[in-house]
Amino acid sequence: MKVHNTTEHIVCDKAAQYEVFDVKVPFPPPAKSKFTFIDLFAGIGGFRLAFQNLGGKCVFTSEWDKYSQLTYKANFGEMPFGDITKIETQKYIPNDFEILCAGFPCQAFSIAGKRGGFKDTRGTLFFEVAKILKSKRPKAFFLENVKGLRNHDKGKTLTTILNVLRNDLGYYVPEPKITNAKNFGVPQNRERIFIVGFRDDLKINNFDYPKEYKVIPSISEIIEDEEVSVKYYLSEQYLDTLRKHKERHKNKGNGFGYEIISNSEVANAVVCGGMGRERNLVLDNRISNYEPITNIKGKVNREGIRKMTPREWARLQGFPDNFRLVVSDAQAYKQFGNSVAVPAVQATAKQIIATLNK
Repeated sequence: MKVHNTTEHIVCDKAAQYEVFDVKVPFPPPAKSKFTFIDLFAGIGGFRLAFQNLGGKCVFTSEWDKYSQLTYKANFGEMPFGDITKIETQKYIPNDFEILCAGFPCQAFSIAGKRGGFKDTRGTLFFEVAKILKSKRPKAFFLENVKGLRNHDKGKTLTTILNVLRNDLGYYVPEPKITNAKNFGVPQNRERIFIVGFRDDLKINNFDYPKEYKVIPSISEIIEDEEVSVKYYLSEQYLDTLRKHKERHKNKGNGFGYEIISNSEVANAVVCGGMGRERNLVLDNRISNYEPITNIKGKVNREGIRKMTPREWARLQGFPDNFRLVVSDAQAYKQFGNSVAVPAVQATAKQIIATLNK
């Protein structure tokens, strides 16, 4: 196994991508690849997992968060490059990859009084994606973002993005699609906007997004098989706080507050902050030990109300059970909340590859 010379390869922001000595990672690259792709704003590798499942080989990864890098390395055997906005990182992007993948963060553009073109996106992370598309000219791209991008800044942000991709960069871009993870095999109500595109010279002028599954699963399919630790069960005091908080919002006409999901229902979208865990509580009476192992205030509740575990969140996002969790619970929740739903991405990726192969 070849390891790159670290004195030559590591750049100032620790943006080194290299193979590690542990070759027994769960998701190594395919021995024989059918196509190549790069993974920008990679998080813990949801895009990579989806495209790799289809026979693709990832030839460049960028992710700046150090904890996500640890999870990525543990599962794929490579340390991602760091900050994609830095020239030192960008120079390692190869020239001949076929598909660009990016779940870029949404930012507003300064387009007042302008036509909203390539230059008007400077200072945003989309601009970094656009620069790479302009210089490397891959055959296709797959971008993912929150559903709110459609109406962000009264629709100006998405209009600018599409104008850049279609007119400035020369890609055929069908209308973006709002895709819900629950329609692709995972019990999570998670809507995201997918934007795909194909280089104009390929003469592709039609793209069919994947058909949705007819059957929507329930969270009973992702609940842990065995009793989980008492640390995931809410204290009586915290549960009382949540109930009072919800009641206050209810009296104001708001629907905000904690929610208990029954085994026959679909989970709310997992998110990395705020009420993410409290919006996806479950009833689980398999607890046999009520002795707290964390510094909670009050006794453990006797109603069986607990948070989902990080593994259950991983399953909600379509990550297989051999996906390694190597960080703290707090970081794991954040990572899965920020990730893509793998089955939804993979279904669309399959259509992109099929379209290219035509």
